[in-house]
Amino acid sequence: MAIVMNNHVFKGHKTLLGNKFVTYGEVELPTRYEKFSSYNGFDWGNTSKASLQLAYSMLSQLSDEDLAKEYAPKFRDDVVRSLNNRDWVVSALDVLSWIDKNCEQIKEKNESLVDKKLSPSIQKKSPKKVKKAKSNVVKDVCKELNITQKQLAEILEVPEGTVSSWAVKNEIPRLGKKAIEFYIQNQKNQKIVDSYKSFIELLQAS
Repeated sequence: MAIVMNNHVFKGHKTLLGNKFVTYGEVELPTRYEKFSSYNGFDWGNTSKASLQLAYSMLSQLSDEDLAKEYAPKFRDDVVRSLNNRDWVVSALDVLSWIDKNCEQIKEKNESLVDKKLSPSIQKKSPKKVKKAKSNVVKDVCKELNITQKQLAEILEVPEGTVSSWAVKNEIPRLGKKAIEFYIQNQKNQKIVDSYKSFIELLQAS
């Protein structure tokens, strides 16, 4: 499963002069020095302290600080060290898959973390609530986002039959929930960007 939106990827770029830039969602990735270290900038393609800082910041973007601190060295060795090009792209779901595979502590609490970030109306109902309300998690998602099941399948880049299967089972896989969460965040970010552009245009016109 992949996500269409550009803001669901990490992007790195090294200039000819050696300056390094990393973005997430087309916005500069926070260095988070105050949380982890005090090294100067990001780096990749090696096992330097700056590469460790990048590993921490990428993990912290998609998880919590404790997990990022514990697993940053391994993520640096497994992923960041292999980024040998001046320009690279790593999808958010690739990072999430790495977390799910390598971080034991996230497996127990990840479902609750994802559900807390999703709005209450699209959270999976408990068995008792399902009996009373007879709601369907896929239909609730589509209603919340004002889209059809077909459009949801296009957003997540999965077959429409997969989404239909989720609706029949009344259950969305964990990574599917995470992808929906990213889509919701993207919509919010886009509104912020549009407001900023309108503000700039207003300044230029005055």
